[in-house]
Formats: sequence, C-alpha cells, structure tokens
Amino acid sequence: MRLERWPRSLAIYLGSASFFFLYREFLQAFSLPGFLCRFLLSFFLTWVISTANYIINEIVDLPYDIHHPIKRFRPLVRGEIKKIPFSALGLLLILFSLALAYLAFSLAFFFSLLSLLAAGFIYNMRPVRAKDIPFLDSISESINNPIRFLIGWFAFSSAYLLPPLSLLLCWWSFGNFLMVAKRLSEFRFLKEKAGDYRASHKKYSEKSLLLGMIASALVCFLSYLSFAFTFRLQSFFFFTPFLLFFGFLIFRKTLSETAIMEEPEKLLISPKFAIYTTFLILLFILTFFLDKIGE
Repeated sequence: MRLERWPRSLAIYLGSASFFFLYREFLQAFSLPGFLCRFLLSFFLTWVISTANYIINEIVDLPYDIHHPIKRFRPLVRGEIKKIPFSALGLLLILFSLALAYLAFSLAFFFSLLSLLAAGFIYNMRPVRAKDIPFLDSISESINNPIRFLIGWFAFSSAYLLPPLSLLLCWWSFGNFLMVAKRLSEFRFLKEKAGDYRASHKKYSEKSLLLGMIASALVCFLSYLSFAFTFRLQSFFFFTPFLLFFGFLIFRKTLSETAIMEEPEKLLISPKFAIYTTFLILLFILTFFLDKIGE
C-alpha cells in the first residue's frame, strides 16, 4: 500500500498556497476551524486515492517486479498476500474517498481527485499502460503533480478561478524531470536487466534520457519565468539562480549514484537536500510579503 509515501500528498498544498498567494482576499473568507478542516481533509482524501493507485500498481506490476532487485521481495510478489482481498481493499478506498470528496467539497475538487485515480489507471493498466511507452511513461506519471496542485487549489477555490497554465506546466515539467532522472538511474544500474523490469527501457538509451532531463528542466524554468513575468513577481526572478543550482544538484546525484535513485522524495533523507529544500521553501514564503501581484 506504500503508506510511507504520504509526503507525496503534501504536494497539494502548493496548489493551496498558490491560490492564496494570487487571491489573498480569500484568506478572510475562511474561519480557522473551516480552514483547518479543508486543509487536513483534502490531504487525507488525496492520500487515500494515492494508496488505492499503489494497490492497483502492485497488482498489475506483479509480473515485472520479480525482475527488480528490491521489489521482488514485496509481499504480493512473494505470495504472502492474495490478489482478490487486496483488490477489494483498493475498491473500498476508492469508493470511500470519492464519496467523502463529493459530500464535503466542490465538484471541481471531486473531479480533480477523480483525475488522480484515472491517471493511475492510464499509467498502469491496459489498453493504454503508459508506463510501457518511452517518455510517455514519465510524462503520464508526472501528471500527478499538476493534478495534486489542482486538488489543493480547489480545496479552497471555486471552479470559476483557475490556476495559471504556466504554473501547472512548471510543476508538471519539474515532476517529469524527476521521473526521467529516476529512469536514467534505473537504466544505468540495472543495465541489461532494465528492459525486464520496465518495458520502456528497451527503447531508451542513456543519451535519450539525458536529453529528456535537459528538455524537462528547460520547460520548467521557461514556464516558471513566464509565470513570474505575467504577474510581475520580481523576487521570482532573483530566486532563479537558486533553483538552477537545485536542478544541478539533482543532475549530479543522478549521474553519480551507484544504486537506483528509487523515489524523488527520498532525496530529502540527505541533509544537504533537506536543508537546501527548506531554504527554497522559506524564500518563496518571503515572496508573499515581498511581492504584490501585478505591481
């Protein structure tokens, strides 16, 4: 069920923070209890849907995980749990989270949460199974980033206020940058066995994956600068070198890693990445006080 991956669901709060950054007047529209209720419930529902997606992934990837040096020890692969009750648990989680989202939030939030579930089906299951198609695998997996952004946005916004496309594209391409880095790490570590674990690796090369990382990074920074220019956010321009350095650190780790860089959030286990990420978060918190939208 991969419950330990709960930090990924915190990504929704980037959407919430962006909404209140761009529409500050709405801060006064929520009481503290109402705000906290939406804040915590939106996270919980996202985590539940993500867990259901992991259950789906675990079941359909059973024939592939046996070729992975770590995943072949998972309980389902080893026959320690059964498919049918595990599938039933996934279905119950889906029904519970969608029903509660429908009752407690707007339709925009409900459909955003439903999109996160749909993205999991498209990524994992046939007839599409995007994870087997080179580059579409990383693109479709990283679409979870803008979807989570929308979940956090619509936890507080009405359906009539939409986030800027440049911000969604920036967050999507950053996720793709990390996913391509993960695949490059797998490709370099698993070598000739890479294609047995992930079908898309049969058509990848180290060069194509490097170019994919570079292209994703360029799209990320260009959309970031477009957002900053559109809303005249001067501090965002000043922060650009710090973001470029962050990208460089991930690039270097990907190319120097002697094992598979399993999950991007595990970067934060490293004190260096944890401290620098905290530094970046504090910088952007400052923008709320430094920048006035459009001025």
